[in-house]
This record gives sequence, structure tokens and C-alpha cells, in this order.
Amino acid sequence: MKILALGLLATLGPAAARAELRLCNQSFDVLNVALARPSGQDFATRGWWRVAPNQCATLEREPLRSRYYYVFAADVFGNEVLAGAIPMCVAPRRFQIEGQRDCLLRGYLDARFAEIDTQDRADWTVFATPRPK
Repeated sequence: MKILALGLLATLGPAAARAELRLCNQSFDVLNVALARPSGQDFATRGWWRVAPNQCATLEREPLRSRYYYVFAADVFGNEVLAGAIPMCVAPRRFQIEGQRDCLLRGYLDARFAEIDTQDRADWTVFATPRPK
């Protein structure tokens, strides 16, 4: 099942005691998720988080320091679920990659990440939702 995912919600109010970046999977498939965040003059990517349907994963466990983060998600069949236009490096297995130039030349794969605008909040949740039929 193909899924379109771009439901975004900031956690508001006094219940927001923790500051972090989360992804909640509201689809019907297990998702493999990667995160890109600013690192010096470039970006660092890391992954993979496996997120079961109706579950959430914490991608960043500290107050968010950047307005923009980038997320990529694919189902277990390799179908892109949350993708965008920003090219970043990923790897087939668990990874942490500094710098995003020449992914293929460096032995990594190229994926298109979706830009997440956190509106400069310290806490943000991204929702992966099924595409309407």
C-alpha cells in the first residue's frame, strides 16, 4: 500500500514536558526512518528507526536547535512513504553519516528527504499517515 505522509503537529501546552523530535506512524505498514539534522556547515544523517503501525519513535532526544530537520521513511518493501526533494546520504544498515556531498562516490545511497519546519519550537511530532483513496 502506498502511503503519503506529511501530517505535522507541534506539541503545545503544559503537557509538553520533554523537548524532542518524534515520528508517529499512523500507516498500516512498518516504516524504516532516517533523520538529517544540521551539523556544522553541513548535515548529518542517521538511521534506521523501525516504527510499527500506531507507534512513535523519538528521533532526537534533546530540545530542537534548528528550525528545519529532514526525514525520510520507507516501508519494509522499499516503497518511499515520507520523501521530499532534499538529497541526503543513507546506508542499507544502521548508519551515521557526516557530510552529504558525493553520497554515491563515498559508498552510500542517495535518498530524497522531506523538509520538516518545526517553526523554531523545541518539541515537534511528525505523523506518517495513509494516503486517502
